[in-house]
Amino acid sequence: MTAGIGVAEIEAAARLLHGHVRRTPILPLEMGALGCHAQLTLKLESLQHSGSFKARGAFHSLLSLPVPRAGVIAASGGNHGAAVAFAAQALGHSAEIFVPALASAAKIRRIEQFGAKVHVVPGAYADALGAAVAHEARTGALAIHAYDAPATVAGQGTLARELDAQMTLLDTVLVAVGGGGLIGGVAAWFQGRVRVIGVEPSACPTLQRAFAAREPVDVEVGGLAADSLGARRVGTIPFAIARDFVEGVVLVEDDAIRAAQQVLWRDLRLVAEPGGATALAALLSGAYKPALGEKVAVILCGGNVDPASLAEPAN
Repeated sequence: MTAGIGVAEIEAAARLLHGHVRRTPILPLEMGALGCHAQLTLKLESLQHSGSFKARGAFHSLLSLPVPRAGVIAASGGNHGAAVAFAAQALGHSAEIFVPALASAAKIRRIEQFGAKVHVVPGAYADALGAAVAHEARTGALAIHAYDAPATVAGQGTLARELDAQMTLLDTVLVAVGGGGLIGGVAAWFQGRVRVIGVEPSACPTLQRAFAAREPVDVEVGGLAADSLGARRVGTIPFAIARDFVEGVVLVEDDAIRAAQQVLWRDLRLVAEPGGATALAALLSGAYKPALGEKVAVILCGGNVDPASLAEPAN
């Protein structure tokens, strides 16, 4: 067990989450699909409740922690907020979500559809987090952290537990990284049995910089996927896990992320937001080069995007 999160904690989270989250499907692709010579399988977590993996951590937090009368709050680039709003609505709690101004209109609408009150804060995710912390101090509401909390990380780890049961002889998992909650949960489950590779936009290199500095450090964030992968620094809990069980991090450019989104829609009719397509971008761009026949799982971690943005140009 690392940073208080291990297989036992993830198994317990899975028991608690039973009946609250979806068992999302995998899509094994034929050899050579998408121009990749690995045995590629996509984990379609974009089909999870609220449109991303974040529902796992949100439900686990609300089911395992006492919720006060003041309800719950969260800071989010969008997906975590939608997940907390969805889980709170399902469990009968009020929710207030603080989002940065860069959050997409589609994600803000998604949060509001689940009955939460949305506060738009000037700046980036860190600014929204500061506003949420201040609100927590004033009201006594339960704050659900997007990535740096044991309940969140253990909940996200149930995705890896599920994937492990769905596949055999898996070699490598590619995971997009923002604050690190997902990769922390994935790595805590596999604990070195499977190669775990982080994929970050070059404009948001939180885990790469933390590895270089040997501790979490602040980075400037921006670019196409900043609304979902734009944490200013990787979480302390995820980093402690990643340090032991994540083999490395590769960076991808915004053009590669956009191309991965378009390929998913054009060839597979799968909708992925920029953050959700980031892990696949590592394969398609050559940032990660698998061995011939390597069994690679790619987590498509979110699909909260305006479908119109994926429309193919008219001939």
